[in-house]
Amino acid sequence: MLSICLGLWVRVMDFQEENVRLRLGKYKFRDLTVEDLKNVHKRYPNFIFSMDTYTFRDGSQKDLLNFVGTIPMTYQGNSYNIPVQLWILDSHPFAPPLCFLKPTATMGIHVGKHVDTQGRIYLPYLQNWSHPKSTVLGLFAEMILKFEEELPLYSLSSVDAARQQELLSYISKITDGVSSLDVNSAGRTGGRKNDGDTNKVTVIGGGDLGIACVLAIAAKGIADKVVLLDLAEGTSKGGGAMDLNIFNLPNMEISKVEIMTYVAWKLSGLPENQVIGIGCNLDSERFQYIIENILKAHISGKEAWIIGEQGENKVPAFDPASPHSSIQDQLVNRALEILKGKSQKSWSVGLSVADLTDSIVTNKRKIHSVSTLAKGTSGDVFLSMPCILGSSGVIEIIRTAPGQEADAEKLQNSATTIHGLQQQLKL
Repeated sequence: MLSICLGLWVRVMDFQEENVRLRLGKYKFRDLTVEDLKNVHKRYPNFIFSMDTYTFRDGSQKDLLNFVGTIPMTYQGNSYNIPVQLWILDSHPFAPPLCFLKPTATMGIHVGKHVDTQGRIYLPYLQNWSHPKSTVLGLFAEMILKFEEELPLYSLSSVDAARQQELLSYISKITDGVSSLDVNSAGRTGGRKNDGDTNKVTVIGGGDLGIACVLAIAAKGIADKVVLLDLAEGTSKGGGAMDLNIFNLPNMEISKVEIMTYVAWKLSGLPENQVIGIGCNLDSERFQYIIENILKAHISGKEAWIIGEQGENKVPAFDPASPHSSIQDQLVNRALEILKGKSQKSWSVGLSVADLTDSIVTNKRKIHSVSTLAKGTSGDVFLSMPCILGSSGVIEIIRTAPGQEADAEKLQNSATTIHGLQQQLKL
């Protein structure tokens, strides 16, 4: 999960107590919060305090105090300064802070039992938070203790950095005339663009699916320019790329750049959250539609998804905190039977890709079931999971619960199979 900065930064370098107290005007327990933060400043004077807008998973927003800095620790005899960011809720100190790693451009996140792919930090201290015994300083003490057992960040090698720079240089060529997008910046949200920015989407491959994606993206009007990279000019069976060139559609360009060496995204060095596949997005959208509009169920399908992989091993899953977690097996089975009869035509997948592109380009923060890197007992595998998508890619992976025990086993089997195939690639 990332913050969306909509206002001005208010930096309190020397922790001016009265200024902070003034900024916390809407906090329920302002005096207690200030006292807790005064102790943080005394122990860690490097932290920078500010008021920014935080966007929660459900899309709601609040102006919250947060602070960024480093905490010192030792790992295997070496000293490290771990960059972190804490968001203080308006019910502090009776609610725990939201904690994240803040890696620099030369750092990667080491996902483990205490850190997820987005850098969100999970600790027993947070789960058992209880005022007055729980404090931010106590939280930092446990954070250091846990991070000394398992280092949460790693340094990108010079080779990884060079590959990433090479790829970014290539991308700049095929996006000529487009303003660069800082993935750590949150200056745009809800489709707003900075003056002079241009949204340009490039689709690689001039086959039927590539053509369908181009037309669907163009139809949604989410890009100022759509580029189709036709890798094999003249060999496409359908001749769609040639037809697009002949009829000269507005804001569309056909290009021939040899880019096959860049297909190996594993070597790109890009962050995990920026490498995604279409996964089960189309199946999930259909599943939700079937529940609500065909079966006329008296529940919303918006928190029901298809996860895992496409085909016979698809798994229905639900938000465990929602009423859908107890959805009737009969309803699920009926929905799945209807779903099985729906084929995935090129134009259907194209519409799905356009939907994903819309969420990324306009920073919509919509939940999609897309293929993303998942960590588990089977190792690192790309499985389709419900994810919040925005301008930086995958913002957060939503925790789900498979509908039945057999579905959980099917999901594990999919992870094992896919991991085996990935190992054969030897990338």
